[in-house]
Order: sequence, then structure tokens, then C-alpha cells
Amino acid sequence: MLKRIGIGIFIFAGICWAQEASGFQPASTNVWDAQYPRVDSAGRVEIRVKAPDATKVKLNFWSGPKLDMEKQPDGFWTVTTPPLVPGLHYYTFVIDGAEVSDPNSHAFFGGGKDTSMVEVPEPGSTYYLPQDLPHGQVREIWYNSKVTGGWRHALVYLPPGYDGQTTKRYPVLYLQHGAGEDESGWIRQGHANFILDNLIASGSSKPMILVMAYG
Repeated sequence: MLKRIGIGIFIFAGICWAQEASGFQPASTNVWDAQYPRVDSAGRVEIRVKAPDATKVKLNFWSGPKLDMEKQPDGFWTVTTPPLVPGLHYYTFVIDGAEVSDPNSHAFFGGGKDTSMVEVPEPGSTYYLPQDLPHGQVREIWYNSKVTGGWRHALVYLPPGYDGQTTKRYPVLYLQHGAGEDESGWIRQGHANFILDNLIASGSSKPMILVMAYG
């Protein structure tokens, strides 16, 4: 019995060591509890998709590698990328010629459509991450534009303590998104609210209002 327990402990320890040695962790851009895509400290990404009836599946990074995926016995197709540069990487699958999004990734608006994305962290950098410090609020507004003759949508960042400073005037920064993106990109992809929270808390920036409208 003791021998059997000892063997079991050895096997369990070996499994744990293999998991830790791989260094892969679920990406921050995954949907709730999704284990893939996974990213390691070198910037490699493990991705898989279930397509048991497919004959060919490719991974299509918009500004990166286009890789053939390998079919596994359980019907999942898998691939591990070479190291990617830190930052955001839009991608889709091409399954038997049809371009589809990854159900394990949140949808982000880029390239004129909702698509999958994986974020490769920048080693040692925290300037774009939420910290234990005062946070501003991002509010969603709709307004009737006389210029366009219709209703428009915008996101507005208000600095910490804004609602308690009813007479204070703040500088306003208007941020315009890139081509193919929309007003949500500065917050969802760019973490602009966390960046400004951190800058304000460190004294590197004055408290300000950010207005992000659809351009």
C-alpha cells in the first residue's frame, strides 16, 4: 500500500512539475474560465479549437504568422506559435476555407468587425494593468449629434473623485481610434483607463477627462 502511495505521489509531482515547467497560462483576453489560448513567458501562444469534422484548419494572425494546425484524436486542432512581440494580436481560424472566430476569446472590434484577440504581456511592465490605487470611472453615453444628424455613442473616462468635485474644471483629452476600430478600443484593447489611473496616482499626469467617440 505504501509503495502504491509513493508511486502515486511521484506521478502527481511529475505532472505538477511538467505544468509549471511549461509556463503557459490562460490569456487575459479569454472568456470566463477558458484555458486556451495560453501564453508563456517567452511570448509563445498555445491555441486550440474543436472541429472534429474539418479536414484543414489554419490559424490566421492578422499581423503575424499563418500556421497550419494539427488535428488531435479528441477532435481538437492545436498549434503553438513562435514567440510573438508583446501586445495585442488579432486572429481568426480558417476552417475548411471559412473564417471563424475563437469561442474561447472575447470579441474585440478591429478591422471593421468583431474578432478574436490574444494579449501577450509585456514582461515586467505594469503601467497598463489595474493597481491597488484610486480608480476613475468609464461611462457610456449617447448624444444627438447635429453634425451627423443622428445619435452617437461615446465612452468617457472620469478621474478619481470626479463626482465629489462639482466645481472643479478638468482638462479634456479627445482620443480617436485607429482605422478599422471604434470607440471601445481605447478601453478594451488599450487599457487607457488603467494607464491614466496609474499616471495620476504617480503624479505623472494631471487628472483629466478622456472622451472616446466613434470616428
